[in-house]
Amino acid sequence: MFELIKKAIKVNTLKLVAIATFFYILCAFIIYAIEPENFKNPFIGLWWVMTTVTTVGFGDYSPETYMGMVFGMFLYFSGIGLIGIILGKIVDSFTLYRRFKEEGKLSYRGENHFVLIGWSKKAQKTLDEILINEDNQSDIVLIDQLDKIPVEHENLYYLYGDPTKRETLEKANVLKSNSVTIFASDNEDEVSADGKSLLIASAIEIYGMEHNKDIYTIVEMVRDSHVKMFNHVKINEFLPSNDTFPFLMAKSMQYHGSSHLFMQLLSKRYGDDLWKIKPHPTWKTYRDAFHSLQEKGANLISANNDLGIIRRLDEAIPKGTNLFIICDKETFHSVQQK
Repeated sequence: MFELIKKAIKVNTLKLVAIATFFYILCAFIIYAIEPENFKNPFIGLWWVMTTVTTVGFGDYSPETYMGMVFGMFLYFSGIGLIGIILGKIVDSFTLYRRFKEEGKLSYRGENHFVLIGWSKKAQKTLDEILINEDNQSDIVLIDQLDKIPVEHENLYYLYGDPTKRETLEKANVLKSNSVTIFASDNEDEVSADGKSLLIASAIEIYGMEHNKDIYTIVEMVRDSHVKMFNHVKINEFLPSNDTFPFLMAKSMQYHGSSHLFMQLLSKRYGDDLWKIKPHPTWKTYRDAFHSLQEKGANLISANNDLGIIRRLDEAIPKGTNLFIICDKETFHSVQQK
């Protein structure tokens, strides 16, 4: 019996389930053959077998003959042991799945997610900012070569791999992502960090071109002078790694308290925030949008990346335009429902 148990443990889980299913059905027919008057059909026999091996034991059916009792004792030892092995393998499978997820060995199959490439202090702050947003229902896929996932969160998925390789991009389902953001490494010099970002961005562009798909790409640049090196690569946005702080400091020196305004725009932790909306069908011109939003308590500040629309309010709103507004969360939802 112990030798059989040892062999059963080594059997593939699916194969073991198939063997157990056949064994339990066979036992149902055997007990039906032994006591046909007590177990009136094989299904009742199967009911008794399953309540026995799962140790539920309702007692509604039980063997009444010596032969049936002997068979029941056989079932106690063999059937209960078999289902115990199956349950153990199922638990092991969940444990293995969790370990693979932590180590980044599983592919991601979701859509409209954010892909973050490269773990750094700035990547962590960016991740924290996204995760605190209650309105964000999108998942985040982090690609790096860490031993395990750096932060535990239900919306964060980790993928171990080289982001310049096609198989890694496929596992991250980059083609169906919302955007891909490439972060500079904390442990490399400026040239190496930006050079690595250039290589990754090139790999993403080539991968997208192979599938006729434009992948929205955002790159953190350590040195501004390197931006021209990216001219042959399609990058949607460059974000300076070191310049933002001095710019904010200069504004604060010139206009006291202005840093509080920027913090509201940069983070959802503070006051009113920056939101993106689609124009309502009834809005024909920017003036229509401006007045309608004003009545709701929202400030229209930009059409796409153009901050000068306040001087062109009578112009028609082109199709595909995204409007940016400043307001609180409640007002944003009110505008969205309009």
